[in-house]
Amino acid sequence: MAKLVRQLLQQLSNETFLRRLHQFEGTISKVLSIGLIGIILAMVFDLAIVMGKAIFTTAPGTFLGQTAIDILGLFLSVLIALEILENITAYIQKHVVQVELVIATALTAVGRKIIILDLAKVSGVTLIGLAIAIFALAISYWIVRTSHR
Repeated sequence: MAKLVRQLLQQLSNETFLRRLHQFEGTISKVLSIGLIGIILAMVFDLAIVMGKAIFTTAPGTFLGQTAIDILGLFLSVLIALEILENITAYIQKHVVQVELVIATALTAVGRKIIILDLAKVSGVTLIGLAIAIFALAISYWIVRTSHR
């Protein structure tokens, strides 16, 4: 029994515990990457189907309306997912969260929201919130960029 307690205490020592924690984080990051790859493939497949339908079913001269906005929204969703995958990949390789990349991903996501936004259905409060988010992200990005130089 004493030997078992000693082994348990050894596993909980700072060095061993941190090593195990690091292994756990790496495993979870890899599982998330594999799952995200599946999601990205499904999104690209969906985008191809939507584009194909839009090309063959949209009346001439009406493509640049809501159809183009929907396709652009799907396209930007794929790009955001790829940026998230890049964030996870960078974490697996360097074990550091790249703040600049995270902020750029957030800016892309807010930009996507603005592009697909139906102005007839949103309130002024929503627009003010998006403006504040863009402002905060832009300042954050600028601070990170200038501090790395």
